[in-house]
Amino acid sequence: MKLYVVGLGPGNFDQITPRALAAIEESDVIAGYTVYVDLIKENFPGKELLSTPMKQEVDRCKLAIEEALKGRTVAMVCSGDAGVYGMAGLIYELSQAYPPIEIEVVAGITAACSGAAVLGAPLIHDFAVISLSDLLTPYEQIEKRLDLAAQGDFVLCLYNPSSKKRSDYLQKACDIVLKSRGGDIVCGIVQNIGREGECGQVMPLSQLRNTQVDMFTTVFIGNSNTRNIGGKMVTPRGYRM
Repeated sequence: MKLYVVGLGPGNFDQITPRALAAIEESDVIAGYTVYVDLIKENFPGKELLSTPMKQEVDRCKLAIEEALKGRTVAMVCSGDAGVYGMAGLIYELSQAYPPIEIEVVAGITAACSGAAVLGAPLIHDFAVISLSDLLTPYEQIEKRLDLAAQGDFVLCLYNPSSKKRSDYLQKACDIVLKSRGGDIVCGIVQNIGREGECGQVMPLSQLRNTQVDMFTTVFIGNSNTRNIGGKMVTPRGYRM
């Protein structure tokens, strides 16, 4: 009775860690959000597949736990890292209502890291990761976190920056940051990380405020020392040269 909670990384099969691949190979069942299961199913023929659509996370995790309780080895797959806005926490929470099973979280490459690599080196100093999605977090709390992180001069990495219902959330986030930082602060966006159509762009905060993004975009807002070096977004650590 074992349940792996596996981070698949940004999307490309070659960006899944060897440990994650081994965990999936050891499993009898692959469970996850339909989109993520579809990304990898051709590479694991013979595995039983269990998937649910978006917004059915609780049902999905319960299915995985219940399959493990049948004595099977299950891999619950998530994009990026399962412990960063993934299913690892929910699996542990729900598992309290069931007989004990062995749970192992297998790390993956989260969008903050894979996106940073596309842009250059924006996360070399202290940074904060904040999701702009208010599905599970009150928007007032998101605003407070943005404001305090901006005041603290953290580099900011923003997940879920926009959707059809939240088309102006990135603009609102930039306005909050602009209270503490100038419009010339170096920023960047990366779209479709690790997938077809991947692209990154470095720009000032004033331009970022008016840039259209979607749920497949990760946004980086530099601190007061972040620089544009040859078109790359770089945050110095402070080494003497």
